[in-house]
Amino acid sequence: MRGMRFSKTFIKTLRTAPKDEAAKNGALLTRAGYIHKEMAGVYDYLPLGLRVIENIKRVIREELNKLGCEEVQMSALQNPEPWEKTGRFSDQEVDIWFKTNLSSGGELGLAPTHEEPITNMLKSYISSYKDLPLYVYQFQTKFRNELRAKSGILRGREFLMKDLYSFHTSEEDLDRFYAEVEKAYGRIFARLGIGEDTYETFASGGIFAKYSHEFQTVLPVGEDTIYYNTDKSIVLNKEVYNNEVLEDLGAAGEKFEETTAAEVGNIFKLKFKYSEPLELKYIDEENKQQTVYMGCYGIGVSRVMGVIAEKFADDKGLVWPEEVAPYKYYLVGIGENGMAEAEKFYAGREDTTLFDDRKARPGEKFADAELMGLPYRIVISDKTLAEDAAEVTDRRTGESQMVKLADLAKF
Repeated sequence: MRGMRFSKTFIKTLRTAPKDEAAKNGALLTRAGYIHKEMAGVYDYLPLGLRVIENIKRVIREELNKLGCEEVQMSALQNPEPWEKTGRFSDQEVDIWFKTNLSSGGELGLAPTHEEPITNMLKSYISSYKDLPLYVYQFQTKFRNELRAKSGILRGREFLMKDLYSFHTSEEDLDRFYAEVEKAYGRIFARLGIGEDTYETFASGGIFAKYSHEFQTVLPVGEDTIYYNTDKSIVLNKEVYNNEVLEDLGAAGEKFEETTAAEVGNIFKLKFKYSEPLELKYIDEENKQQTVYMGCYGIGVSRVMGVIAEKFADDKGLVWPEEVAPYKYYLVGIGENGMAEAEKFYAGREDTTLFDDRKARPGEKFADAELMGLPYRIVISDKTLAEDAAEVTDRRTGESQMVKLADLAKF
C-alpha cells in the first residue's frame, strides 16, 4: 500500500466524539479518521483503519504460516444443511443468527463462525491418513446478532475474525499442534504490543473438553472477569473459578486477585464435536475407517484493533505500537523551506510516512498527529533547518530530539 498525503485524502478528523459513540475506542477511532459508524455494531474501515487491520493480519499470517497453516477464503453465506446436522442452525440453540429467505425459496444464514462449513468442505479433500494433519485458516467477516453492541469495535454485529481449524489422525497429534498454536499466539500478541498484559486463561471446555483456553487482555472496560495468582502463572475465567478447579490445577489455597479483561483469542480441542455428525472420516494405515480429530483457534482481528486503541490511548488521542501503526511517521513541513525539505524526505518513503502537506496552522497539524497516534512525528521547519536537522517526537513518551537531516533516514 502506498503512502498518504493529507491534502489528497478524504479523511477528516473530528475535535469532538460522535454523540452516539459511548466507547472510547469507537470514539477515538472515529475522531481520528480510522472508522466510520454505519449503525450500532457495524463499522466501515477507512484507509487508515484498513492499514491497521492489514498489519494485524500480516502478523497473524506470518506466525501461522510458520506452523504450516494454509490460508483459504470461505463464503459468508451459509447452507443450512451441515448446520442442521450439528443442531446449530436452530435459533433455540444459537440465538445470534442473521438469516434470510431466498426469493426462489429456502433459507440461508450469514456465518457466525465456520466449524460446520470447513468440516463439510474437507470431506471432499480428506480420505486417507496420508492427507493428515491439515491446518486451514481464513480472515473472514462474521455476523452475530448481538443484543449489546455498545462497545465500539470490541463487540460488533459484523466483525473480522481469524479462524484456524486443524485436522488430525490422533488426539496426541491434536495435543502437539495445540501446544504449537499456544506458543504462536504468545508471539502474535507480543508483536502486536499487548503481550505483557495478555494472559492464557483457563475457561470452560463445554461438553467435549475439560478446559478451553482464552487469551484475555487486561482492560478496564473488558466484558470478562478473570482471576490470577501472585505470579500470574494461573489465570482463570470467572466461569471456572471455583474450589474444584483450583484443586485440579494444584492452586488450592493460593491467593487470587480479580480484574476485568477483553478476550482477544481462544483455542479449543474440538475432538469429534463436528467431524462425527458431519461424518468427516479417513482410512488409517490398517485400512480401517476412523473419525478425524479437530481443533479450532480464533483471534478477533477487529477486536484486537479496538483493544489496542482502548488500552494505549491517552488524553490526546491514539497511541499505536509500531507493528500495527498505519504509518511509522507523521511528517510535517512548516514554512516554504521546511515544506520543500519535507517533500524530499517523503519521496521514496511513502510506505512508512503520512505527509501532512495541508495549508493548515502548525498547531492543527500537531493536534492531528497526536490524535492519530503514529509512533513518530517529524517536523521540518526554518527553525530546525537552522540546525540542519528535524525535530522527531516519540508519540508514546512525548520526548523530542533533534536529528540531523543526514541521519534522518537511518533513524
